[in-house]
Amino acid sequence: MDYKKINTGDVEYLITLLGRDRVFTDDEINDDFSHDEMGGISRRPDVLVDVLTTEEVSKIMKYAYDHRIPVVARGSGTGLVGASVPVYGGIMINMSKMNRILEIDEENLTLTLEPGVLLMEISEFVEEHDLFYPPDPGEKSATIAGNINTNAGGMRAVKYGVTRDYVRGLEVVLPNGEILEIGGKVVKNSSGYSIKDLICGSEGTLGIVTKAILKLLPLPKKAISLLIPFPSLDMAISTVPKIVKSKAAPTAIEFMQREVILAAEEYLGKKFPDNSSDAYLLLTFDGNTREEIEGAYEKVADICLKEGACDVFIVDTDERKDSVWSARGAFLEAVKASTTDMDECDVVVPRNKVAEFIKYTHELQDRFQVRIRSFGHAGDGNLHVYVLKDDLSEEAWKKKLSKVFEAMYSKSRELSGLVSGEHGIGFAKKAYMLEQYSQEYVELMKNIKLAFDSRNILNPGKIFQ
Repeated sequence: MDYKKINTGDVEYLITLLGRDRVFTDDEINDDFSHDEMGGISRRPDVLVDVLTTEEVSKIMKYAYDHRIPVVARGSGTGLVGASVPVYGGIMINMSKMNRILEIDEENLTLTLEPGVLLMEISEFVEEHDLFYPPDPGEKSATIAGNINTNAGGMRAVKYGVTRDYVRGLEVVLPNGEILEIGGKVVKNSSGYSIKDLICGSEGTLGIVTKAILKLLPLPKKAISLLIPFPSLDMAISTVPKIVKSKAAPTAIEFMQREVILAAEEYLGKKFPDNSSDAYLLLTFDGNTREEIEGAYEKVADICLKEGACDVFIVDTDERKDSVWSARGAFLEAVKASTTDMDECDVVVPRNKVAEFIKYTHELQDRFQVRIRSFGHAGDGNLHVYVLKDDLSEEAWKKKLSKVFEAMYSKSRELSGLVSGEHGIGFAKKAYMLEQYSQEYVELMKNIKLAFDSRNILNPGKIFQ
């Protein structure tokens, strides 16, 4: 694409706007800003800037628009598909210092905050007010704008939904520098197209979020988990639709396999309550009384035992909670620590197809002689499947990875699934998404991008570009 190359005049403009201490070039730019958490693609921006206000973002975008300079907005860099990597160089806007919580409105149950506030900070803050922000992605150090831009889900999605369901309003800087106020504190809105819902999940390609108004809920008073071992993954997964149909409404339904649990034990240096079975379901129930929760989990426990579960462990002590949930939270890092490199397939399939898809990954593991590990959200069909490099040469790794990914994404289409359940498309998964959608669908997305960003300067090279 034909973009202007950053020169000293551009850098001087940014220094005049922000000050010398917030503008970085060349070796001043930390290598962390050249890649995201997975690290599959790497490129440094030509200039990195720290911003503190919406007005600064607006002026930078207007300048970039007028001079046709590519811009990427960046938060914590915890993404897994290269969405925040500046593949065309240009300006990277570091949003992480816009990190203030601006208002909690306990009458309207909303939280207004800047884009750089971390997910873990939101949870801690609202719980002090006896309130609850339900979206719960595994990476708690991600920023709220990162969650909005990927429409992050997490373990509670089966009961509470995903990030888009909790975004009431946004302040967005458009590619031409204009500032747009979208939505607000209202509960219902049928006033024209939902621009807010387009921004959610757009991976920073349509606008830069500079403020968000989030919906909150009253904080449930109690939560109890069940850890349920099964002789096989088939038996575990086939039980999930029956649990959902029972109306017991678990907050989370996770599946895990023995090899991932063993990796987490080794990584954390602590024992899981049980590691003797091939497959497990981990369920959480929340509510305001123990009696309410017990009624729900006893119904689910009975269903699981009737479907062949080996046992039911109630996770209600602090020691057991720490053992189970610290292991679940460490799965990604544990798998990463067990190999030399890896890449992830983040598909989502109908709930009743989860077991079939995971069984297929076992077949691929044998066919291509490469280790594959998986875990995920059985309640909503979102699977995290990791292909591990181990001792393969770089050439062999790339060949096998390409073939395994092509097979897995083809299988997901066969099962009426989609390329990504919550991590997005970014740079890494573009080809697989384009295989999934029709030409008409892709053209519609391109036209939406064109309406927002006629010069294609905002996060170019991502999703379908």
